[in-house]
Amino acid sequence: MSPLAYPAVRLEEDDHLSRLDFQRISALIGREVGIKLPPAKRLMVEGRLRKRLRALGLPSFAAYGDYLFRQNGIEREEVFLINTVTTNKTDFFREPEHFELLEKVLVPALLQGRGHERMPLLKVWSAASSTGAEAYTIAMVLADMVAQRHDFRFAVLGTDISTDVLDHGRRAVYPTEQVVPVPQPMQARYLMHARRPGVRPEVRIVPELRRLVRFERLNLMDTSYPFDRDVDIVFLRNVLIYFDKPDQEAVINRLVGHLRPGGYLLLGHSESMIGTSVTMRQVAPAVFQKE
Repeated sequence: MSPLAYPAVRLEEDDHLSRLDFQRISALIGREVGIKLPPAKRLMVEGRLRKRLRALGLPSFAAYGDYLFRQNGIEREEVFLINTVTTNKTDFFREPEHFELLEKVLVPALLQGRGHERMPLLKVWSAASSTGAEAYTIAMVLADMVAQRHDFRFAVLGTDISTDVLDHGRRAVYPTEQVVPVPQPMQARYLMHARRPGVRPEVRIVPELRRLVRFERLNLMDTSYPFDRDVDIVFLRNVLIYFDKPDQEAVINRLVGHLRPGGYLLLGHSESMIGTSVTMRQVAPAVFQKE
């Protein structure tokens, strides 16, 4: 039975996801995405799935579990399920010291090492880009540097598992309150303001900057990544905390394989490479350089 064959009924608030179906969803997410969903997350998953059940016209969580696991609906539903349960926390200029380091230390060092090249292309990868705030923050910093130096070009890649947040990044439209951390001079250069009656104020990244940032879907649990292997800087911040140690190590190893010698890996300040087999030189808190 197609899920849309169920009559459109209101999902009762006291209806709950069964322990067995939560365990099956948790196992699927852990296997496919690497994110662990302990039993304490069941209510969170329930809350996020309610909207999805309404979209499918399903009358209960039992019907959703039946559709997923007993009607073989999981193949059609997997992307939507991943979009629904994954966490997508992001901010502009989050952990701002990393962007100061990017401007004052990392990019100058990379350009010095490529001094023999005329107008080198710096490639920066936001490997858990969510809705794009990190990728566009990187682009703003680099665009300011290009305007001052005129001696390099850059391209930014943003990847994420969620198709919803990738679409958001491509649209590049954000509520005004979200861009408060962006310095005022950058807001003037890189943001377009839209005010429509009855709609909360929004901004959009200017097209000149949007053209320098692209977004692609990537599951970090894949055994290989279909991207360039001469990347200068990889941002992988605040995502490893959701993985167990073996998966953390595997992801780091794969990403480091895409860095050029001398390239940099930036992790979140709450994360660490301690306990991994990756040999890199630490140059600042949560910042590592490939030998």
